[in-house]
Amino acid sequence: MHPYTKKKPPQVHRLLLATCTCLTGVSGYSQSAFALDQALNSWEVGAVLDVAHTSRSLALGQREQGLALGHSDVFGRGPLGRHLESQVSLAAHSQDGQVEFELEEAWLQTKTLPAGLEARAGRFSSQIGYLNEQHPHADDFVERPLLYRAFLGGHWFDDGIRLNWTAPTQAYVRLGAEVLRGRQLVPEATPIQRPGAITLSAKIGGDLNASHSWQWGLSHLHNRLEAGLEADHSEEEAHGHEDAHAHAHGARYVGQRLSMLDFTWKWSPHGNNQKEQVRVSAEWARVTDLGGAFNASDRHEAGTLAVVWRLASAWELGARTDWLRVRMVHDEAVEAGRLNEHALMLAWKPTHAQSLRLQYTQQGRVLNLENAARRSIQLQYVLALGAHGAHAF
Repeated sequence: MHPYTKKKPPQVHRLLLATCTCLTGVSGYSQSAFALDQALNSWEVGAVLDVAHTSRSLALGQREQGLALGHSDVFGRGPLGRHLESQVSLAAHSQDGQVEFELEEAWLQTKTLPAGLEARAGRFSSQIGYLNEQHPHADDFVERPLLYRAFLGGHWFDDGIRLNWTAPTQAYVRLGAEVLRGRQLVPEATPIQRPGAITLSAKIGGDLNASHSWQWGLSHLHNRLEAGLEADHSEEEAHGHEDAHAHAHGARYVGQRLSMLDFTWKWSPHGNNQKEQVRVSAEWARVTDLGGAFNASDRHEAGTLAVVWRLASAWELGARTDWLRVRMVHDEAVEAGRLNEHALMLAWKPTHAQSLRLQYTQQGRVLNLENAARRSIQLQYVLALGAHGAHAF
């Protein structure tokens, strides 16, 4: 058992087992109740607390000024018989001075499909891009890159189904498709009967030798909800030209098609990343077919490059640079928007379950985006309790 796995309280076991006995009768207890007891014992329960103090909110940022709760959650994960596994998580974060709660994950996933296939259904994080599938509190920086905050609402999870295929090869090859409702991405869209969003993705990775590993990804989103935006919403709101540091649910800048490229390279001496490691990641995204008053050539585009160096077992130093170029409708005219962002961070991780991160962020080259933070200092503390999933590549 994982050292951080937390068992269900015995009184909960007894209640569920008693219920099972009433429903199945004494003769069925030895099978149904015992199976339930075994399943509950194999479930993992955990929680993550994320708090940060921000000197000034960033343009398109998701952290409120002052002391506020970041992406915190409680979750449970485990098997449902031999063929299925499940996960449920409830997330909390500060929003306009209040703490908001939302069901972030509730999904079922297959474990025994043949030929490298894997299916998932329910509410889950889309696997588009490199960072989106992992929870924000697992990131290397306090805020997600500009392209995620602008095009995916920071962290896009939705209701739908997913099918992945992993090739039986030495190199890692995964192809995936998702059919999603899309309402978490474009909340203000008019409801439609058909699925609102479809994603396709491919991941390829491998090891160059014992010290070097890499992964390359390509993903595409077809957003079918953009054309159904309600007419009574102003174009300015629909395309994100608003109080730039106000928090928002869903993407700020939308279009019918989003394409993303990502590349990650990692180095650690002889594969031992406990004492030293260098991580380099780069992503690029482009949104096209903006619709409305935009021309066919109008597009949104963004990129990010991050380098993180684990210089000792408990210390990490990182730097990231982001850029964003968008098109917006303002006073019935299309105008350009621009923003650059640079961040430096120092993290202390005394254990793998907690981290204290200091980050300095500067925003510049601003065009038609309000409330950019010329300078912002953030101090973040993350504490994991109980079980927690393995970190993604």
